[in-house]
Amino acid sequence: MLRIECPWCGVRNEDEFSYGGDASVQRPTDGGSLDEWYDYVYTRDNSAGKHTEHWQHLNGCRAWITVVRDTITHEIFDTAPASSNLPPGSGSGKKTNGVKS
Repeated sequence: MLRIECPWCGVRNEDEFSYGGDASVQRPTDGGSLDEWYDYVYTRDNSAGKHTEHWQHLNGCRAWITVVRDTITHEIFDTAPASSNLPPGSGSGKKTNGVKS
């Protein structure tokens, strides 16, 4: 089981969170072409290795966070608030992987 550090609640089990998708995908402008919108909605790289993702702490503070995770080993390298408009958390840059309690 993954152990994910919520910037507000501390380290929690992954079953308290819901995966929210690829955090590196950029939304097209309102005037974007149909091809841009198609790529935004349906096309993903699905690359192996380090990946930036959005997760929501559903069974906790309900905040959205950004997680940097290796998709092969599931090692978590960093967590942080998903938006700079949110209050600062304790996203420390420390690893919080499946073996850390």
